[in-house]
Amino acid sequence: MTRKQKRLSVIVGGLAFLGAATGLTFYALGQKASYFYMPGDLTTASLQPGQRIRLGGLVEKGTIQRGQGTTVAFSVTDTEKSVKVTYTGLLPDLFREEQGVITEGSFGADGTFVADSVLAKHDETYMPKEVADSMKAKGIWQESTNE
Repeated sequence: MTRKQKRLSVIVGGLAFLGAATGLTFYALGQKASYFYMPGDLTTASLQPGQRIRLGGLVEKGTIQRGQGTTVAFSVTDTEKSVKVTYTGLLPDLFREEQGVITEGSFGADGTFVADSVLAKHDETYMPKEVADSMKAKGIWQESTNE
């Protein structure tokens, strides 16, 4: 093998390694991506079984039901449609009815959204940006002007 062939084989091997590393990185990031939906958006969405998404909206009034242990069931609404959500774990301290929430998880076989994380607003003026933008676009939510 000549010196030129050795150098070329090292370069080709290095490029193959970088290509494989890049491909694996993009594959891993694609598996972790979760898209944001409001309950009304789910009717037109084509979701795969077990696909992770973020579901956002308001916690529907009168739907919070505490189960055994740390299991909680509630509904998330955008005032047009609502989706039943179950979550097992500790809820944020400020989680309550008619407040903005983003849940992350996937739909179960029975059509209930099974969340593995719940994010609630952190003070009276905060609404998660994704939720606020979607609700403003639908004319449902108005930003408060009292500062």
